[in-house]
Amino acid sequence: MPTSKSRSSLIKILSISIPAAFKHLLDMLQVLIDLIMIGSLGVAALAAVGLGLQFLMVLNVIMTLYVVGGNAVIARHIGSRRFHRANIVFFNLFILAMLLSVFALLVGYAWSEQFYLWMGTGKEVARLGESYFGTLSWGMPFIFLDALFFNVLSAAGKTQASLYIKIASAGVNILLNYALIFGHFGFDAMGVQGAAIATVISYAFNVGIYALLISRDSSVLRFYLYFSLSSLKSVFKVGLPASLERLITVSAFMVFVMVISKYGTEALAGYQVGLRIEGLAFMPGFGFSIAAMALVGQSLGAKNSTAAHNDTITITKIAALFMGIVGVFLVFFPEFFAQFFSQDEKTIELASLYLRLVGLSQVPLAVTFVLSGALRGAGATKTTLLINVGSLIFLRVMPSLFISAITEDIFWIYLVMITETFVKGGIFWYVFAQGRWKNIKI
Repeated sequence: MPTSKSRSSLIKILSISIPAAFKHLLDMLQVLIDLIMIGSLGVAALAAVGLGLQFLMVLNVIMTLYVVGGNAVIARHIGSRRFHRANIVFFNLFILAMLLSVFALLVGYAWSEQFYLWMGTGKEVARLGESYFGTLSWGMPFIFLDALFFNVLSAAGKTQASLYIKIASAGVNILLNYALIFGHFGFDAMGVQGAAIATVISYAFNVGIYALLISRDSSVLRFYLYFSLSSLKSVFKVGLPASLERLITVSAFMVFVMVISKYGTEALAGYQVGLRIEGLAFMPGFGFSIAAMALVGQSLGAKNSTAAHNDTITITKIAALFMGIVGVFLVFFPEFFAQFFSQDEKTIELASLYLRLVGLSQVPLAVTFVLSGALRGAGATKTTLLINVGSLIFLRVMPSLFISAITEDIFWIYLVMITETFVKGGIFWYVFAQGRWKNIKI
């Protein structure tokens, strides 16, 4: 029978991971709803907004610098009950996020059309892209602060508030999309620019509620107005490898997409459909990763490496069970999910092939999510950098490039992909079991 201590640990894990998982799920659903609404305006509008969202993913490379580093450092301080140090780090991250967001604002606003032209789009898509991303750039301070506030609260184990905020802001975004894109409730129809304005307002709504919440609940987090270079050094020590990892990963995935595109338009469409469905499926993995990162950081801050190890094992088992069940549905009912995104038979067939194969790899994917999160929480971001980047380049991208040159059957490309997932999960398990992460100093 489980002891009261183990039940308490399980409740704590679920109270952090489940709200975080649903928050990420809502993030993805909001993007899908945006694309569905924009899709009614035509292919050029859809391409402009879709590519603009890809640009935002590139900006995540910059945000990872203070998101991962800040999460690990703040969780350590909270675990050791040094709340004043956590608040000093919080204030310095706020300043850093604002400075980075202003840079992103200026570059995005001045070069938005050029970005689209560099990607090889036509003039119509570039014109719409300038309207969309140029407008969205004005919201960069809110976008950067939203990421900061969510991850700071996650480091403190407070993910429920972030879920409630996201539910409210998603509703605001959908309502404003309806009003501003199509011209309802007395507003002019602004098309893609209306979608950008709706997104900016929803992020501003998030930041406003986060600021109100933090100002009222000062038991753990509040601003401590003190500039600390040593705090930023600690954040950079953890965050720079994580940011570099994200940059290389995004670049490698772009190469992988280029490999998929060699197999034709239907193959590329099937991959995109399958990827979106899988994205909805592995959202719980992000939630469990955040829980592992926060709890490991707090436990190591409290000098309790045993609790950090045991909590990670528990989270891994729960995530593997949850995502394994999802994997069963992907294996046996892929056509059911694919038909919601496309009615083209070939696209559904190729998306189903992708989903069947990735369904088989959901358990090792869960292991990868949780253990990489745990290692980041411990500050072992150089280790996660080496594992993720090395695995992606040498076990996925390079074999895929070779296989694409000798066969026209995309099955083998997907087989390489899930093989890489299994091997990477095994490597993470081995590194975690070695236990060297328990002695990392931040």
